Amino acid sequence: MSDQSSRTTEHLDYPFLLVTHMVCADQQIHSEESKALRGLATQISASQRTLAEMEKILAQEENQLSVEDLAQKVSPGEQSEAMSQMLAIAYVDGFCSALERQMAEQVARIWNWPPGEVQRQLAEVGAFTDTRFIGEHNQQQKVSFGARFLKGADSLLSRALVDNVAKLTGSEQKVEQIRREILLTGPEYDEAIRQCAVIADEDYKFAELALKSTLSALKKLDKNIQVAIEDIKHKTGGKGQATTAKEVAKQLEDTRNDLSAEIIKEIESVRESLRAKERALNHFSITFMGRTKAGKSTLHAIVTDDGWDAIGVGKQRTTRFNRVYEWKNIRIIDTPGIGASGGQSDEEIAKSIIDESDVICYVVTNDSIQESEFGFLRLLKVKAKPLIILLNVKNNLRDPRRLEHFLQNPDKLFEMDGQSGIGGHIQRIRRYAKQHYANDYFDIIPVMLLAAQLSREPEHVKKKQELFKASRMQKFLESIRVSLVNHGAIRRSQTLLGSTVGAIDHPNKWVNQQALVYEKLTGTLKNKREGIQKDLRKAAKDAKDSLVQQIDSIFQDTINAIPSFAEDHWNSKEIAIKVGWQQKLKALRFEERLKIAYQEASKNFNKEVQEALEEIGNELQLISQLSSSDFSFTEQDSNNLRDFVRIGSSLLLIASAIITFFAPPIGLAIGIVSAVVSGIVGMFKSQDEKRREAVINISTSLESQLNTHRQRTLQQAKGDFGKYSDSVTRNINIYFEELIAGLEAIATELEKAKNRLSGTANYLNRAYAKRIIDWCVEENETLTDERINETIAKVQRDFGRSKMKIVTKSQVQLLKSLEDIQHILQEDISFSLKSTKKD
Repeated sequence: MSDQSSRTTEHLDYPFLLVTHMVCADQQIHSEESKALRGLATQISASQRTLAEMEKILAQEENQLSVEDLAQKVSPGEQSEAMSQMLAIAYVDGFCSALERQMAEQVARIWNWPPGEVQRQLAEVGAFTDTRFIGEHNQQQKVSFGARFLKGADSLLSRALVDNVAKLTGSEQKVEQIRREILLTGPEYDEAIRQCAVIADEDYKFAELALKSTLSALKKLDKNIQVAIEDIKHKTGGKGQATTAKEVAKQLEDTRNDLSAEIIKEIESVRESLRAKERALNHFSITFMGRTKAGKSTLHAIVTDDGWDAIGVGKQRTTRFNRVYEWKNIRIIDTPGIGASGGQSDEEIAKSIIDESDVICYVVTNDSIQESEFGFLRLLKVKAKPLIILLNVKNNLRDPRRLEHFLQNPDKLFEMDGQSGIGGHIQRIRRYAKQHYANDYFDIIPVMLLAAQLSREPEHVKKKQELFKASRMQKFLESIRVSLVNHGAIRRSQTLLGSTVGAIDHPNKWVNQQALVYEKLTGTLKNKREGIQKDLRKAAKDAKDSLVQQIDSIFQDTINAIPSFAEDHWNSKEIAIKVGWQQKLKALRFEERLKIAYQEASKNFNKEVQEALEEIGNELQLISQLSSSDFSFTEQDSNNLRDFVRIGSSLLLIASAIITFFAPPIGLAIGIVSAVVSGIVGMFKSQDEKRREAVINISTSLESQLNTHRQRTLQQAKGDFGKYSDSVTRNINIYFEELIAGLEAIATELEKAKNRLSGTANYLNRAYAKRIIDWCVEENETLTDERINETIAKVQRDFGRSKMKIVTKSQVQLLKSLEDIQHILQEDISFSLKSTKKD
C-alpha cells in the first residue's frame, strides 16, 4: 500500500478537524458551509477516519473528538499554521464572534502559548471585532480578509482553504432553488428588498451608535468606580487603626471586583448584540423555533428544498445548531428544539439567533399542547420580536388508507368545531401564548407539514400539487411574503431599532438595580451607625459595671479570709507568712478570678458588640432578599446584592480584629506581708495577748492595704476598660464612615451611568417612534436626528411589556388603523399630540 493510500485510510487530520470545530463554533451552520467543508475534505484527500470525525462534529454527536482532544494531537511545528487556519475561518465573514474567539483562546491555552498570543496574531493582520462589511460588493473584501491569515502558509490544507474561503462564506454562490410558492419574485419584491436595505443601513447607524454609547457608559462606570474607591482609600488610608483601614479597603475592593465582573458580562452581552445587528444587516431573517419534534426542520426543508437528509433520522434532537439558508437577501433559520431533556445547550443555541431575527415562527403540534412549551415566548416578548405561530396538524398520512381518506376531504382535519376539530387547540394556544407573550396580536396558522413533505417525495409525484395544496402551506408562505413585501421595512426597524433597546434595557435595569441596592445600603448603614453608637455605649457601661462588681467581690472574699489567715500565721516568721499568704491567695484563686473577671467583661462587651453588628447584618440580608424579589435577573440575583450580606459579616470581622482581651495587674497583693511582719512587737506580753495583738495587726494591715489596692485596681480597670471600649467604638465608627463614603461614591457613579443609559435607550426609542410614524403615514424619509426632533416630542415605552406611547409635536394623519398598527407591530401603540398648555 502506498504512503498516500495509507494516509488516506488511517491518518486523522487534526488541523482540518479543528477547522471543522471552528466552523461550528458560532453555533450556526450555513448550508453552503457544510457543503464547502466536505468539498475541502475531498480536495485535501482526507482519510475515511477524518471524514467520519468531521460528520460527528457537524452533527455534534456525543462521541465526537473534542477541541481539547484534537489540539493535544497537533505537533508544535504545526501549531502556528493550524491557528492561522482556524482564525481564517473565524474571520471569514469579516468579524469574529465571542464563541469563535473563545475557541481560539482555548486552543492557545492547551498549547501553552503565552497570554495575548492570539490577540497578537489578530493585530498583525489588522483584525478587529468591530470591522463591518455592508452589501454584496464587500464579499471579496471579506474573502481577502479571511485569507490574509494564511499568507505564506504552504500546507495542503492552507492552500485548499485559500481556494475555498469564498465558498465557506457562501459568497461565491447562493442556492437558487427555493420554493416558487413563496412568491418572492417580481418588481414588488425587488422594491421591498431595496427599501429594506436602505432602512437597514440607516437604522444600523443609530443602533451602532447607541450600542457603542452603552459600551462606553459601562466602561466608564467601571473606571469611575475604581477611581472613586482609590480616592476614598487614599483619603482615609491614614485615618484610624491600620486594621480598620485595611478592612475597609478590602471591602471596597471586593465590591468593585463584584461590580466589575457584572459590568464585563454586560459589556460582552452588548458587544454580542452589536455583532448580531451586523449579521442581521443584509438579510431579512425568518427563524423557526419550537420544541423538539414539532416539525421545524421539516418546515425548513419544505421552504428551502434543502436539508431533506436530516428529516426523520430517528434521533431525539435532529438539529443541534442553527441551520442557516440564504437566498436573495433572505435567511431562513432552523433552530434546535426547546425544552428537550438534556437539551439546555440546544435552547441556548436557539436563543442566540433571536437578536438577528425579523420574524419568529413558533411551531407547535396538535398532539401535545402544553403550557410549559410556551414559556419561551416570554423571551421573544422581552426581545420585542414579531411572532407567527404555526400549528402543525399531525396525522399518519404514511398509511395509504389514511392518505386517501385525507385527500378526499382535506378540509376536515382543519375544521374548527367537532370532536376532531382544531378550534380547541387554537384556543389553548392563544390562551397559553398570551400569558407569556403579553398580547394576542399574533397569527395562528394551521398546516399539515407531512402532506407538504409527501408532495416532495418521488412516490407521490402524481399527487404533488394536490398534497401541497391540502397541506395549507401556501397560507403560511403568503404570510411570509406579506411580512417582507408589505411590512419588511418596519420589520427591519423593529430588529435594528425597536429590539435593540433590549440590549440597552438589560444593563440599564441592572445599573438601576445596583443604584437602588447601594442607596438602600448606604441609607441603612447611616441609620444604623447612630443606633450602634448608643448600643455600644450601653454595652460598655454594662460590662464596666459588671467588672467593678466582680473586682469588689473578689477583694471582699479575700478580705474575709484575712482573720483565719492571721490566726494561722500570727506566730510565723516573715518568710513563712509570705509563703502562707501566697498559698492563701492561690487557694482563693485571687489572681485567676481577677483574670476571669477581666475576660468576662471583655467577652460580655464583645458579645454585645457582635450582636449589635449581627443585627445590622441580618437586616442587610433581609433588604437583599426584598430587593432581589423586585427583579427577574436569574444570574445576578445572588451576585449583585452580595454586599448586603458581606458587609454584615465584615462588620463582625472588623469588630473581632479590634476587640482584644486585656489582662489585670499581675501579682497585685503578693508583697503586702512585708509591711505586716514589721508591726508585730511586744516580746514580754502573754502568749494570748501576743496572739490577739498579732492577729489584729496582721488583719488590720492586710485589710487596709487590700482596700488601697482594690481602689487602685478599680480605678485602673475603669480607665483601661474605658480606653478599650472607646477604641472599639471609635474604630467601628471609622469603619462605618469610610465604608459609607466608598459606597456613596459607587452609588454616585451608578446614578451617572443610569442617566447615560436611560438617555441612550430614549435616543433609540425616539428613532424607532419616527420610523413607526413614517410607516403609518406611508412616507420614507431619511432618518436623521433633525427629523426625529422635528416630529417626536416624547416616547414612553415599557420595554418587554408591549406598551409604547408616542407623543408628536404636530398632528399626524395616520393612514393605518390603530388596530392594524398594533396587530402588525404586535405592541400596544398609542399616539397623542404634545400639549401646548403652559404649566
